[in-house]
Amino acid sequence: MNSTWKNLCAGIILVGLSTSFLFGGKGLAVAVSGDDSPSITNECLSSVPERVSSTPVRICYTAFQPAGADAVHPVPVVLQSHGWGGARVKDPAYFTDYLDEGIGVISFDQRGHGESGGSAHLQDPDFEGQDLQRLLLAVSALPWVQLDGPSDPRVGTIGGSYGGSYQFLAAFEQIRATGSTVIDAMAPDSTWYDLNESLAPAGLVRTRWATLLGVLGGINMEPAAGASFLLGSTTGKWPDGSIPGTIDMQAYAARSGAAWQVQHGLQIDVPMVIVSGATDNLFPLQQGLQAWDKALTDKARRNSIFIGFNGGHAMPAVRPMGIGVTGDPCSTMLGSDGYGKLVVRFMLQELKGVDTGLSGFGKIHLATAAGRCQTVKSITPSVTMPVSAGLGTQLGGSAQVVKIADGPLTIAGRSTVHASVTTVIPDSFAFYALAVGTSVLDAKIVQNNMLPLRERRVVTGEVRDLELPSVAVDVPAGQSLFLMASPNQDIFTGTSTLLTGPVELCNISVSLPVVAD
Repeated sequence: MNSTWKNLCAGIILVGLSTSFLFGGKGLAVAVSGDDSPSITNECLSSVPERVSSTPVRICYTAFQPAGADAVHPVPVVLQSHGWGGARVKDPAYFTDYLDEGIGVISFDQRGHGESGGSAHLQDPDFEGQDLQRLLLAVSALPWVQLDGPSDPRVGTIGGSYGGSYQFLAAFEQIRATGSTVIDAMAPDSTWYDLNESLAPAGLVRTRWATLLGVLGGINMEPAAGASFLLGSTTGKWPDGSIPGTIDMQAYAARSGAAWQVQHGLQIDVPMVIVSGATDNLFPLQQGLQAWDKALTDKARRNSIFIGFNGGHAMPAVRPMGIGVTGDPCSTMLGSDGYGKLVVRFMLQELKGVDTGLSGFGKIHLATAAGRCQTVKSITPSVTMPVSAGLGTQLGGSAQVVKIADGPLTIAGRSTVHASVTTVIPDSFAFYALAVGTSVLDAKIVQNNMLPLRERRVVTGEVRDLELPSVAVDVPAGQSLFLMASPNQDIFTGTSTLLTGPVELCNISVSLPVVAD
């Protein structure tokens, strides 16, 4: 489960199942050998039509029924789904850890993917949201699935990337409709909280990722959405719909993610393991941290675990150079060989009441840039440090840094910059991050990510607060923590063609989540 490409392209799956009596399909039972083998069924159900059609859309899935599970001996299930451009898993070997523990699995092709029909809408409540409600209802009708009440299966959700986002949508849409959700445990991995902030922070498109995602799945989107997605990947900005054949992409993506639901006053009261890549530069660490902080109730957070690992959707950063490491020290610290195994322990506890000895609940566990695990209860800034010098960028120039503090120092969480901003050209921007090194000559950005500041008009001395990428890093003695600014950054390659001008920061202070000794 640690593989970025498996999460993104191939198949961390949502497992959601349906039954033939609901939608008229007839399951195909696959012959298996041996009493200990799972029973495997492939089937499709009908869901809501596309915008321009009255024909129901087919949603297809595979159900894995553990050996010995039946109406007399019902078992819990997990739902699991694939990444963007992927398809469901049909091989039971992929789910051995669950099936051997007596937990069933249902893996399905999301709308616009695999054998399912329709177009991918980036987890829209009116489309994918409706698919998920039908799947959950179908799960409750399976005779071998354990029920907590009428139409209430004992069910957990697993999956990463696009297969992580469905989990929030499934829970939130039930809460919106009924005030609660039947989901008992969730494990969203390497996914987004706010899709616009992920794909285009400050309206500047992460063009390298948008290009890849467009190639992988754009053909499955609605034509105008797919055209807009690809246009944004080449121009560096989302189209506003003024060009024929395109749409307002920012508005289109606004409803896709937990942020939209939270803005409407909803939270999820379900225990979770939230997994997020500290070096992820598509769905960065702060996306997972925002979900932890805003999408969960206080009670849910007390019963949940946050894991930040070095990995995820991590393209290498060369301009400017970043610290590129991989590893999952926090799952190891909590007694598991990777977060996939940790999630199995979590599901056993939450769905079957098995004491697996899992600990770390109510806390945030972050992999540092050097591969150590730092555990904290809060990731909010705790110390504000003034910066003695200004920091400016020039189009076509190199990255610039200014010292914040000398080590030893440990940072873990969310940092912000408070500064006066001056620009001379409308719609100027620059990219910012924390960096570590022995001097301004060898400082590298921490954990592979930068975020933009964008001024859409000419400003002189306007006060701004800028979010920096969330990180965990040990700054040893002999090294220093820096603030880095760059006129460009690899992941935003397309923005280098945009007309921009110098951005100058003065009267700078940086608020940091300093870990106390």
